[in-house]
Amino acid sequence: MAVVSKKIPAPDLVRVRTALLSVSDKTGIVEFAQALHQRGVRLLSTGGTHKALAAAGLPVIDVSEITGFPEIMDGRVKTLHPLVHGGLLSIRDDADHVEAMKAHGIEAIDLSVINLYPFEQVRAAGGDYPTTVENIDIGGPAMIRASAKNHAYVTVVTDAADYAEVIAALSENDGQTTYALRQRLAAKAYARTAAYDTAISNWFAEALEIEMPAYRTVGGVLKEKMRYGENPHQSAGFYVTGDNRPGVATATLLQGKQLSYNNINDTDAAFELVAEFPPENGPACAIIKHANPCGVATGASLVEAYKRALACDSTSAFGGIIALNQLLDAETAQEIVKLFTEVIIAPEVTDEAKAIIAAKPNLRLLTTGALPDPRARGVMAKTVSGGLLVQSRDNVMVEDLDLKVVTKRAPTAIELEDMKFAFKIAKHVKSNAVIYAKDGQTAGIGAGQMSRVDSARIAALKAEDAAKALGLAAPLTKGSAVASEAFYPFADGLLAAIAAGATAVIQPGGSMRDEEVIAAADEHGVAMVFTGVRHFRH
Repeated sequence: MAVVSKKIPAPDLVRVRTALLSVSDKTGIVEFAQALHQRGVRLLSTGGTHKALAAAGLPVIDVSEITGFPEIMDGRVKTLHPLVHGGLLSIRDDADHVEAMKAHGIEAIDLSVINLYPFEQVRAAGGDYPTTVENIDIGGPAMIRASAKNHAYVTVVTDAADYAEVIAALSENDGQTTYALRQRLAAKAYARTAAYDTAISNWFAEALEIEMPAYRTVGGVLKEKMRYGENPHQSAGFYVTGDNRPGVATATLLQGKQLSYNNINDTDAAFELVAEFPPENGPACAIIKHANPCGVATGASLVEAYKRALACDSTSAFGGIIALNQLLDAETAQEIVKLFTEVIIAPEVTDEAKAIIAAKPNLRLLTTGALPDPRARGVMAKTVSGGLLVQSRDNVMVEDLDLKVVTKRAPTAIELEDMKFAFKIAKHVKSNAVIYAKDGQTAGIGAGQMSRVDSARIAALKAEDAAKALGLAAPLTKGSAVASEAFYPFADGLLAAIAAGATAVIQPGGSMRDEEVIAAADEHGVAMVFTGVRHFRH
């Protein structure tokens, strides 16, 4: 039943006389407590925090002295007590609350400094089930929420980054905090506990393999506020979830200016694509523009892979994102800096390559330490008006599929390899997607068209442009394999690919007109295989 508000106005300034400090991350806590002590604030604390403050010579009172009840059950029960929560929740200007405090010996707590057990870190590190459960904080969130609810009188601090602002406020206001500050810190506190509970609920869903839980939340920590979003009139921020999947969210920025909203989106797309090519199988490079690849290739060396990827569409590659699956060396770096590039992302980089790239101070260079596992399970989310679309990550790899030859002619061994290569790329191209590939190199990419025929034609046109730029007698689509990420609804898309020179086709199959499409392939002597798996990407 809802509690009726007594509508007691919140005071602007509240003096901080007593502070409760209970933190898992003790960064800066001793210095903060010293500053409070110098202002005459009484210090209460618990467990490890109490030990740290006492060791620093501060006069700190253990909460158990206040409650008269010892810390028990390995610290699980220490602050869950009326004398603590009464001190946090009492309305100082309410006569009934004041009388209850006197009757039960409850003393007001004006400042609570609390951060939580490192659940997110334990989860990211792959802790076992019992260890992860043990790092679910109970008392911390309860105190944070109590303090935040009563922000009219209590200042709640959940982030060491706010210590300096609180001390400054106390200095400016003769040991008092303002209502505006308490409001902002309360809002941050609720966001913190929400993100914490989100991490816990999502972990349970993963651990118990609950694909679609009844309640789904998304939580993150602001990594950086961005200058703007997709366009200058849109505000934006980059939030990280704590997932330890190697990529743009966990990468180290070695040089270059701040990544933009579009940079982050494109860099993620590029690195997820290049991860389809294990480094032990040889070097690979993907060049991305507006979340779509404009060139992907393998090679005998990394520099060769880069040059072959660039050859597919050097015009679109201008101002793009380059993702590499291996250590970035000096020779490859020397080639890359010849072209205007926004971002380079690689698992590692040599010192020589760093020095070469340093000559382009605005070029962002990111290292991740590893590649993401394309087979790993995960969840992806997208907002729509009034809702959230959630799905499992598309972790299907073509090597794991049972390819079915459906034409009279089976593909050659070389065609089959080009088919698989092209289908890997198709998984990362916006639908409708058509990709021509030859000898481990994209020859033409058609993306995001409303018609599959148009995608096939656009990819072929790009291949012709590339051939002219390279001085080739014919585009690389001649004798290529072509991949379609979804089935051909009619034979026209296939015929467009055949007209461009494709001799082998890989597609999911499953159209009502599959027989018509197969007959067209047979008529032109083209080999075709069905994957049985679609890779729509919207």
